Amino acid sequence: MTEAAQAPVHVASLVCAVEPARALRFMADGLALGRWALGSMETVRVAPGLYRGRSLFDGSSVLVRPVLDPQRAQVDYWVGHDREHLSARIMAKVLPHAQGCVVCLMAWRSPDMSDARWARLIACHEAEIHLIQSILETPRRSQRRASK
Repeated sequence: MTEAAQAPVHVASLVCAVEPARALRFMADGLALGRWALGSMETVRVAPGLYRGRSLFDGSSVLVRPVLDPQRAQVDYWVGHDREHLSARIMAKVLPHAQGCVVCLMAWRSPDMSDARWARLIACHEAEIHLIQSILETPRRSQRRASK
């Protein structure tokens, strides 16, 4: 087992060439989450602040409640299969950087998570941080049209 797989916390981060406020809004957007979270794709709003997505791995559905804390530049993702029993195991943090901002994804391993499930989560976060960077740094369609 690798050192990362043994750790109870995993962090994936990249510099994104966008303003921190824009990145933080994006990370807190439950519908945008469905564009980059491999375990919760194609999110739909099911209640105020609560979204349902689909896992690319097994097709199962998962609920996600992103909770934004603008003072801490942080989003806590409360996740689970039952809206009454969500847990905050995933967090995003956005930090200012000379080239824009640093976006960090952090995950905490639950005591009942198997080694295989934890390794998959680590691999997902490593891919997801690249998806986030790409989405944030790709000019919006309206900006592309205006430049033509």
